[in-house]
Amino acid sequence: MTAQIRPQPGILDIALYQGGASEIAGHAAPLKLSSNENPFGPSPAAVVAMADAVADAHRYPSTDHADLRAAIAEVHGLEADNIICGVGSDEIIHFLCQCYAGPGDEVLYTQHGFGMYPIAAKAAGATPVQVAEVNRTVDVDTLLAGITEQTRLIFIANPSNPCATMIDNGEIMRLADALPDQCLLILDGAYVEFADGYDGGKALVEARNNVVMTRTFSKVYGLGGLRVGYGYGPRHVIDTLNRIRGPFNLSTVALAGAEAAVRDVDWVAECLRVNAAERARLVGGLRQLGLACDDSHANFVLARFETEAAADAADAHLKADGIIVRAPKSYGLPDCLRITVGRPEDNSRVLASLTALVAA
Repeated sequence: MTAQIRPQPGILDIALYQGGASEIAGHAAPLKLSSNENPFGPSPAAVVAMADAVADAHRYPSTDHADLRAAIAEVHGLEADNIICGVGSDEIIHFLCQCYAGPGDEVLYTQHGFGMYPIAAKAAGATPVQVAEVNRTVDVDTLLAGITEQTRLIFIANPSNPCATMIDNGEIMRLADALPDQCLLILDGAYVEFADGYDGGKALVEARNNVVMTRTFSKVYGLGGLRVGYGYGPRHVIDTLNRIRGPFNLSTVALAGAEAAVRDVDWVAECLRVNAAERARLVGGLRQLGLACDDSHANFVLARFETEAAADAADAHLKADGIIVRAPKSYGLPDCLRITVGRPEDNSRVLASLTALVAA
């Protein structure tokens, strides 16, 4: 790089994002429980819709995503005009930082918050500011104490990743009510569907002009490889974000698959039913083995070990048994392992492997 050719401030401070591993040497078909994917895959209706859409791959896709936005609005009771679709919810996060934060501004997020928040902030030239959590859970008072005159965006994942904890609507409302005028609150709802009785912030978004929620098709809908997400917010925010959205940011195949997936409510309900039962079984089994584990409101659990060395040993033992989980050291949790809730037989394998480790 020459002295004259330099990226914008903040770009070189970004550490490359590390996704969940998918391979283990010596195991041809390992059990991947590292990325919180739906173990049952996408809805059969979505598979058919995507296959049919391939025949039109020579045509440019819709620029306004009207059919997908209408489907999302119908299924979730939202206003279609207040929805923006993106390449995963990650793109919506980047849009928000590009539009509302820049040099001299601060973007607030919590101690174990999703790694994309500081990346998007730095990409926009803003300064990411991390505040502490309490017992691996977002703490509203700590967030409020971290707000300065430079704060423009506040990101919280609820339920959180990688901790699977959450705060209730009352606490979220208390946070939103206390924000200064220049701040937007972003409720990252990647795991909302797994949290029984939680609307992801819908009511709060519709009652205020400073709250945005994001959602994804990568988790319960089983479309992680398709890359589709959306944001829901006040019209003034959505109109602003659409000014920088690429007109063809979602492919014809992605739009067709996502629309079919969101409309297949029976498939989603069955996936959620199995996840709830298996999540409880996995949490109970881990606790019986003497491993600490918070109540999970997502499709994964966070197992806590006595030491980092013990977590490393468990990770190695699982890998030797052909099982891949996530070691969330980059999230400040070196003594933990994040384990996706899989199919019943998958979770049995995990518990059997860890039982053998404990008994050794």
